[in-house]
Amino acid sequence: MQDLTKIQSFLAHVHPYDSLTDAELAILAGQVQVVTQAAGEKIYTLGEPCRGVYVIVSGEVEITDETGAQISQLGSRNSFGERGLARDGVAVTNARAASDTDMLLVPAEVFHELVDVHPAIAKFFNRSRGAETRKTDLATARISELMTRQVLGITADATIQRAAHLMHAKKVSSLAVLEGGRLVGIVTVRDMARVVSEGLANDAPVSEVMMARKIISLPPDALGSDVLHTMLERRIGHLPITDKGTLVGIVTQTDLIRFQALSSAQLVHDIVYADTPAGIAAVTKRLPELLAQLVGAGNPHEVVTRLITDIADAATRRLLALAEEKLGPPPVPYLWLACGSQGRQEQTGVSDQDNCLILDDAMTPEMDGYFKALASFVCDGLNAAGYVYCPGDMMATADRWRQPLRVWKQYFQGWIAQPDTEAQMLASVMFDLRPIGGEDSLFANLQDETLAAASANSIFVTHMIANSLKHTPPLGMFRGFATIRSGEHKNALDLKHNGVVPVVDLGRIYALRGRLTAVNTRARLLAARDEKVISSSGAADLLDAYDLIAETRLQHQARQVRAGEAPDNFMSPTTLSDFERSHLRDAFVVIRTMQSAAGSGRGGLA
Repeated sequence: MQDLTKIQSFLAHVHPYDSLTDAELAILAGQVQVVTQAAGEKIYTLGEPCRGVYVIVSGEVEITDETGAQISQLGSRNSFGERGLARDGVAVTNARAASDTDMLLVPAEVFHELVDVHPAIAKFFNRSRGAETRKTDLATARISELMTRQVLGITADATIQRAAHLMHAKKVSSLAVLEGGRLVGIVTVRDMARVVSEGLANDAPVSEVMMARKIISLPPDALGSDVLHTMLERRIGHLPITDKGTLVGIVTQTDLIRFQALSSAQLVHDIVYADTPAGIAAVTKRLPELLAQLVGAGNPHEVVTRLITDIADAATRRLLALAEEKLGPPPVPYLWLACGSQGRQEQTGVSDQDNCLILDDAMTPEMDGYFKALASFVCDGLNAAGYVYCPGDMMATADRWRQPLRVWKQYFQGWIAQPDTEAQMLASVMFDLRPIGGEDSLFANLQDETLAAASANSIFVTHMIANSLKHTPPLGMFRGFATIRSGEHKNALDLKHNGVVPVVDLGRIYALRGRLTAVNTRARLLAARDEKVISSSGAADLLDAYDLIAETRLQHQARQVRAGEAPDNFMSPTTLSDFERSHLRDAFVVIRTMQSAAGSGRGGLA
């Protein structure tokens, strides 16, 4: 990748560099260095001077610590090396090419200048470093993030045989022993071993082998360090968690190991080495747990959703690779793109799939059988992995969304020229496209040409603005909320369609007006501020409102996951304090104000 135009196009689709203007990207493209490493070659070693920040174009890079233990396995569009620049320019990890790898090196002095001048880039790298530290910091994690909540119990007078049968059937290593609903002991597999070694009768009560009645427990607001110290000092592997005498969970050594091992990098690694769609689905089942852990660690919403989306990206690319292994090489180049929340890198615990295929113009009708089979393989695999089929059939399996580049150009030209209701809806979805796997060049010119044509058509822009105002904040009378009136979610707030989506729509309009290439909503708002599409004060208010609503939504989903429930977007305002409700309503008021400004043509400048 020596061509500066190709480098600029690549960086324009990599966060956080996508927050830069075209002119800034052109300058950066001339400053970066192209680095190629063969499989197995070291990139840098812990303690050596760090040359800068690397961005992976193709291939894979393995990051390890001082013991050689793998920290992460990184793929295309991932950045690494910034932690060394934060510590006197010395690498704090080891990096080597896990396969033949092409990278761009942002030299240290250029990187520092970017961080100093661009808040979006500074925020991304500062918070990414913080998140990487926090998410694996067992010592400072709350027990509520570690413990297993579904604890199996048995009465003290139950037989040893009954206890052993229950532990075997449920595949657990311990049972809570209860008397009148209160915890009086713990029986573990170690205690079962005593039964055999000491020749105890199987029909003896479990109270004869359980741990002492004076049970050691901790409250749910204790820290991971409290668990570690207690287990070490007492030489125990199971620690019950009680709240005012009531058993609410248990922490085992397995829980501690799982917490340490769970990270987005580990999940990506496991996906990369999965051999089947079922293997990928087994990995993505751990996503709710990862979401709850990331939220509990205090990570900002844009970090959580970026890391969650990285899993979907990795699953998609792995499914594409498996499809090619099954079907053979593609007859012409193609590009798989995501739209919706995956396209914007804003996935949470609830996500369906929205995707499409752009094919090279050399494609002929008889080749479509290959790409139809490829699309079915990938979409079926994503559905099995928890990314359910799009209810609106916005997927590459639909003939309409699997077309040569020339047809896609016709689509956008038609939507812009005749902005009817369907055109507005489709354009809104397709303006959030982001390349995932394949030939990136198939999209670069399409995005630039479409933005230029769309922004120049005042009628189209007006229709898009009107369409974006259909989702309104849930504001009721007398400083209250307008909750859902009936049905399954009666009296709840829809934090997606009435909270996050209105800001997403505004961000898309600002990007259209300013011809901004960023797709992520927060990046769009920052770019709109920097390009004076909206005022600094309007941007600051809208960013604060968006952050509050998005983080409230994630906290709601994390609470559901911890309670063993499937996460959703419907939250009862009664779960919030008066203080939290007041601030949430203020955030909705800001959004309505910015919608009014956009609708009047002021765009938030007034």
